[in-house]
Amino acid sequence: MADTARLSAREALAAVTDPGTFTELPAPDGTYAPDGPLSWDGYDAARARATARTGEAESVVCGTASVGGTRAVLVSFEFGFLGGSLGERTGDRIEAAYTFARAHRLPVVPLVATGGSRMQEGMRALVQLQRVARQSALTREAGLAQVAVLRDPTTGGGWATLGAGADVILALESAQVGFAGSRVRPADADPAAYSARGQLAAGAVDAVVHRGDLAGTLAGWLRLLTRPSDDPAPVPYALGRGDLPATGRDAVRRARATERPRAGAYLDAYFRSRVTVGGDRCGGTDDGVLCGFGESARDGRTVAYAAQLGTATRPAGYRTAARLVRLAGRLGVPVLTLVDTPGAANDAEAERSGAGAAIADLFTALAASPVPVTTLVVGEGGSGGALALAAPENTWATPDSYFSVIAPELAAAILKRDPDETDATADQLRLRPQDLVELGVVRGIAGTAP
Repeated sequence: MADTARLSAREALAAVTDPGTFTELPAPDGTYAPDGPLSWDGYDAARARATARTGEAESVVCGTASVGGTRAVLVSFEFGFLGGSLGERTGDRIEAAYTFARAHRLPVVPLVATGGSRMQEGMRALVQLQRVARQSALTREAGLAQVAVLRDPTTGGGWATLGAGADVILALESAQVGFAGSRVRPADADPAAYSARGQLAAGAVDAVVHRGDLAGTLAGWLRLLTRPSDDPAPVPYALGRGDLPATGRDAVRRARATERPRAGAYLDAYFRSRVTVGGDRCGGTDDGVLCGFGESARDGRTVAYAAQLGTATRPAGYRTAARLVRLAGRLGVPVLTLVDTPGAANDAEAERSGAGAAIADLFTALAASPVPVTTLVVGEGGSGGALALAAPENTWATPDSYFSVIAPELAAAILKRDPDETDATADQLRLRPQDLVELGVVRGIAGTAP
């Protein structure tokens, strides 16, 4: 079937679940008054036609199944039933599904395809969004993962609750995604903003997935998000030089060297496989920060990671990292952070985007993390922009890294020294790995692999 073809609720379930494992949950008791809560003329007839056309009694099908071997609760929308709209009986079914998931400690996968709230039920339909949001919140508090799949279309309240409120959001390549549906948005609106790709660029979804890859992608996410562990992530092995720098300036030069191993190399060596959490959910992305979950190559455990990639970190990067740390905390997954930045971005756009608040939020997320966090400084550790990603009392350093209150060039400028005094300033800052150990700033220096 073409990637643009619209799947029914049951076809969507069959596309992602292991064959023969789906068991439908019983629909809660509940009937409508004639023509619904608003006595909307013709509503009963419209629902009868929808049932005849789709074979469904409501706009969602809920049940349990295995997805790549992981048991989950799935909520699949039937767009052919009144546009997959949410009404009171839809709310009944979704509430029952989430309640079942919490009772049985199962992750929840909404397969969303909806135009929003049901017009024929008016405000009685709209308030279902509050009801659904509460179920999602209770499930989050219970430490259970929610992975949403956005089908075509995902608009209105379905997007603003089950979709955008999930821990991880996967969007099908062809999906229309946005709060405003096609019939209510401005006539001159850019259609790209309401697409899966547009939402990815805006930091609102984690990945855009082709339909043929969806089952494997979803299975991988569920496997990683359902394996808590109490033990800290082990410190990665140092991949660069094993000898220590002689001077502060030597430490800075080595950390800035183009040939020095970067965070990507550390992640590749540390994980057998990994997936990416993307976007700050506030309209921004930062290519200089890589976040996600992976399977440790040492023991197969799930470890969450947030890694700086050697550039100045922007507010969206800090917000994404904070989102990752909090999600890992809720799911009981240990965290690994890799520090490598000359500092936080300091341009006017960074200030307008809330740099201070974003950095503060990451400091708070790490300080309050209920799971152990391990940090390795793999390159530059520039000021508070680097420290925001560092674990209190469990930070380590590689031999080709440095950590400083600020870059030595800037420190010299602040102290009103001549530029030729930068090397001496670097020594005075005591920023070498061995200095950091003596100062008690880092626990130790990472060794190379045995």
